[in-house]
Amino acid sequence: MIVVAVVLAALTGALFRGLAVAPRWPSGVRWLIGGVLGLGWVALLAGFAVQGGELDPKRFRWLAWLGMTWLAVWWYLLLGACVLGLVSLALRWRRRDLRPVLRVGSVVVAVVALGASAYGLGEAAMPAVSRVTVASADLPVGMEGTKVALVTDLHVGPIRDAGFTRRVVQAINAAEPDLVVLGGDLADGRVDQVGGALAPLAELRAPLGVVAVSGNHEYLSGQPEQWLSLWERLGITVLRNSSVVVGRGGAAFTVAGLTDPQGGRFGAAPDPGTALAGTDPAGFTLLVAHQPRQALDVQGRGVDLQLSGHTHGGQLWPFTYLVRLQQPMTAGRATIGDVPVLTSRGAGAWGPPVRVLAPPEIPLITLTRP
Repeated sequence: MIVVAVVLAALTGALFRGLAVAPRWPSGVRWLIGGVLGLGWVALLAGFAVQGGELDPKRFRWLAWLGMTWLAVWWYLLLGACVLGLVSLALRWRRRDLRPVLRVGSVVVAVVALGASAYGLGEAAMPAVSRVTVASADLPVGMEGTKVALVTDLHVGPIRDAGFTRRVVQAINAAEPDLVVLGGDLADGRVDQVGGALAPLAELRAPLGVVAVSGNHEYLSGQPEQWLSLWERLGITVLRNSSVVVGRGGAAFTVAGLTDPQGGRFGAAPDPGTALAGTDPAGFTLLVAHQPRQALDVQGRGVDLQLSGHTHGGQLWPFTYLVRLQQPMTAGRATIGDVPVLTSRGAGAWGPPVRVLAPPEIPLITLTRP
């Protein structure tokens, strides 16, 4: 936490120099800008303390919301200050007076940062159900028309409570899926502090059941088994490198699930061989894996469709482009090797309850035959 505080303080100081000192604002304006940035730094640290469980989320959820929302504002201030710095270099090369441009520029940067963050708060408020159709010749005739709801990356707990989970559950149930798939990263924090935020998941209704796989945040919490056990008590079938067969009227297909790569730290590394053992290569196999890149590990194993999350679609532009450095896709549909993959932008948000140009979603996938 000390390292984080020092890094944030250094970057906040750079922001002060770029937005207050360089434009040569009067001392009163400088004090105002410095005060806002200083209070924002304190709020950020408090927000991270709630995220990490040092402060009880039940009592300080409002503080986490304030600090993490400021993180989004701070991010866009930082981007804007960098652009302003480049403009300053260009003008200095041309030997022009910088003060008028920097003053106007600093105001524009502040307005854009606040505006983008306010827009992002609204965009992140509630995921919409997005309807997708996926065709496969391996799908049994009797399973044609099966509707699968994919719910990933709720990230409830520090900022969003059980009320958010309940609204998501109501949206899913209203869509009347046959199968619900939970793709991991459902909560942030410790089970004893924020476990209750997932209680409404017990109200999910789907005739073929509710299945889930772990995400990286279940392991980052340090309590992966406690979280997965809680899911099971809520009536969810947890796939730990395992599979289940779902069906109706004599027709069926396999749903397999991989643990997240972070599970390796806890003796639960993803094991495609075990997860897909006994699956029929001629049948339809639906694989659930938190990260899209896990498709690279199941090449040639007869997976007909992989469902993933993790990326948030970038969540805060322009992180979309940075995600591609770590994952083969950010959202939507793509074929990774020989595996068709559908990746959700996720239903919630990690850190800031803000999304910019990456709206939350609950994909409802209708499975058909060509």
